[in-house]
Amino acid sequence: MESIKLGCDGRGNPLSEPITWSSRANSSLALNPSRRSFLLGTALATVSWLTASKSSLSDVAVGTKGSEYSGDILVTVFMRGGADGLNLVPPFFEDGYFKHRPSIGVKAPSDKKANIESRGLDLDGKFGLHPALSPILPLFHEGKMGVIHACGSLDQSRSHFEAMATMERGIPDQLTGAASGWLGRHLTSAERKSASPLRAVAFSNIMPDALRGATDAAALNSLSDFKLIVPTGQNESDLHSALADIYSDGGDAIAIAGRETIAVLDTLNRIDPTHYKATNNAVYPKSAFGEGLRQVACLIKGKVGLEVACLDHRGPYLWDTHVAQDSVFGAQAGDLASGLAAFAQDLGTELNRVTIVVMTEFGRRVQENAGIGTDHGRGGAMFVIGGSVNGGKVHGKWPGLADHQLDETGDLRVANDYRDILAEVVEKRLHNNATATIFPDFQTHPLGVLRS
Repeated sequence: MESIKLGCDGRGNPLSEPITWSSRANSSLALNPSRRSFLLGTALATVSWLTASKSSLSDVAVGTKGSEYSGDILVTVFMRGGADGLNLVPPFFEDGYFKHRPSIGVKAPSDKKANIESRGLDLDGKFGLHPALSPILPLFHEGKMGVIHACGSLDQSRSHFEAMATMERGIPDQLTGAASGWLGRHLTSAERKSASPLRAVAFSNIMPDALRGATDAAALNSLSDFKLIVPTGQNESDLHSALADIYSDGGDAIAIAGRETIAVLDTLNRIDPTHYKATNNAVYPKSAFGEGLRQVACLIKGKVGLEVACLDHRGPYLWDTHVAQDSVFGAQAGDLASGLAAFAQDLGTELNRVTIVVMTEFGRRVQENAGIGTDHGRGGAMFVIGGSVNGGKVHGKWPGLADHQLDETGDLRVANDYRDILAEVVEKRLHNNATATIFPDFQTHPLGVLRS
């Protein structure tokens, strides 16, 4: 497992020397592989992906029998580390914003004294976008992107690990509620639309907590991982034919997993994800995030039965900007926006059946710190992108940045519960009315982020 460096201990306490954290898999909330995942792994260990014949996506008829799916698809993007919502979506109408952020605050679009490159982008005359987010500004003005500010969970720990677990489990706080994830509960409560083992995919080296409890989710670093190693001396074609015959009938879990896996592998071989080329002149950033989105687009167009895709942006905790925030924030935001814009452009009309939710575990403190960065805060920002989004608006309540409007620690209050946004997506786009099961003990209050 790849190690990462943290500049804080995960709970907002800065460290004089960074510590090494070997990913979220070391936490007590790490996901144990499901029985179905084990069975899929067993099948994957014995079935070969034929790679002799390559063709472009546009030259083949794709889709596997029983796996075709033309319904709505959800793509979640998690900005791990606590992305600074106040600089992603600066409230230019608030004097408190500029008062508390004299060094790192985004300059107002009307600030003629500031360099044009440092000025924010106007959204609605009150809120704006960080200049590095310019690639997604057209999506907002075209009505394909909505923004939700001052949102988050009720978790008060300001711990990365606890706040992420809370949000991904779809519960009010770390100490209560179901152990499964909100997406896991959606997948188990919704009618299965296809027989594909790629119904839910996380582009990650571990399964995210949001998918905990799902019996039909796969975690992949790349689609190239979804392949099978042929023993030395074995003929690929002969082995494939033999295994296809073995799994051709039977109702047990291994037989079903084997048939599904062979079908999807054949489809992936035809669509050739490694050589997939974006359409509509879209250019993905050459980053892990850009590559992840490119592969999601390939799966969507390939009609392999994908319903849910989960991605992390820029790996664990790179949004954790305690020190010298300006030195990294622009690059982070630019990579995020470039990837999302390319994805939307590549999908073209397919965007009408895709909903993209961009979220983070918490926002940052209103006041910049002595290190010209920001410490762990509360209210953050979310983006929702797609063809059915009630876009061109900043949704939800705004609590204000005057000193008396902040919480007791000086943070932007959480005025909009993240579950209201997710529940609206589940009901209106995924057509699952089991929100009481997916978000237990929670009364939803839709914000109108999506059109009915």
